[in-house]
Amino acid sequence: MGDHAPLRVAFTHISRRLWAGGYNYQSNLFVALDRYCPGDISPVLFAGPHDASYEVAALAGIPRVEVVQSPGFDRRITGLVSAVALGVDRSAVAAFRAADIDVVFEAARFFGWRLPFPTVAWFPDFQHRRLPHLFSRTARWRRDFGFRAQIASGRSVLLSSNSALRDLREFYPDLANDVSVVQFASEPPASLFVADPFEVLAQYSLPSKFFYLPNHLWRHKNHQIVIDALALLKERGLDVVVVASGSLEDPREPGYFDSIGRQIKTRGLDTNFRHLGMIPLGHVYALLRTAVALINPSKFEGWSTTVEEAKSFGVPTVLSDIDVHFEQTYGAARYFGVDDARALADHLANVWMGNGPVIARDLLPNVEERVKSFAEGFVRLVRNARMQQGAKQTGS
Repeated sequence: MGDHAPLRVAFTHISRRLWAGGYNYQSNLFVALDRYCPGDISPVLFAGPHDASYEVAALAGIPRVEVVQSPGFDRRITGLVSAVALGVDRSAVAAFRAADIDVVFEAARFFGWRLPFPTVAWFPDFQHRRLPHLFSRTARWRRDFGFRAQIASGRSVLLSSNSALRDLREFYPDLANDVSVVQFASEPPASLFVADPFEVLAQYSLPSKFFYLPNHLWRHKNHQIVIDALALLKERGLDVVVVASGSLEDPREPGYFDSIGRQIKTRGLDTNFRHLGMIPLGHVYALLRTAVALINPSKFEGWSTTVEEAKSFGVPTVLSDIDVHFEQTYGAARYFGVDDARALADHLANVWMGNGPVIARDLLPNVEERVKSFAEGFVRLVRNARMQQGAKQTGS
């Protein structure tokens, strides 16, 4: 996008096990920056020594990504305490200076209001305000405090959707920060297509025809409505198969997976709902490419990574009727109310009976245009943050 030295931007590692959407966001961003904006940004990933080595290694394998491992980036409470009490996370600042960082990208981290670097804060969504009952009082307070602290600190704010922008304006009406909406798009690297999709199906003993639901098993992701829809279909004599993957752990509700598992057994859905747990990312794409459709029944999303990935391969989508899903798919998906199991069952039946097993799909030609726009939008945001916040910090 121009002749200049690349900006060194600090990112912190996001655990895929704890937040697959955040991990995939950064991974896809790094790939997009390398492919479409080479020389504009050099991502520097800061990780703690206890972060999963295979996750960090996968990101380090993306061209132009530099990895720095430091104890200061273990996800402990001490950094936040320092950031709040002293106004700055000193260990993080020392690491940023040693790595010659130009701009910091804050995602689910707060490094303090006195952080001496231009900073972009990513607010992925406002679930804690829209669905407060899913959070403990402490978790809700901590998340909202983090957002308010970042706003008060003058961060440039990154949002992924216009739906999130409407929420931001509703919940923080006095905000005067620079705000940018940069819509995420996905172009997975060729290295993730090495596995033969049909060998992956055989590895997990899966049928050749199935729907795919790659969401963490968290209550707001709304797996419950899929269980209910499958039970309705079984009553109609239609055996539909849904394959799910993602983390089985929700720290907010540790027993949720067990309750779902009991329902599956008591309702006789063992062969209809197959949950694989966490699987390699290459296997996720293999299943996505061969599914008859992707299901996302979520009650809330800031911007759905799984929907973007489905769009990249031309996979049909069956989605809850939340605003962001309409924004992402332009009304081209099949939609159902978040509590309307009968409508979901009808959609699943129609797709199931109208399609046979799928030949593995390839990326669509329009992917490049969408991902290039994503990368260029991120570069503009980072440059603007550096220019505006840098001027404030130098007093000019």
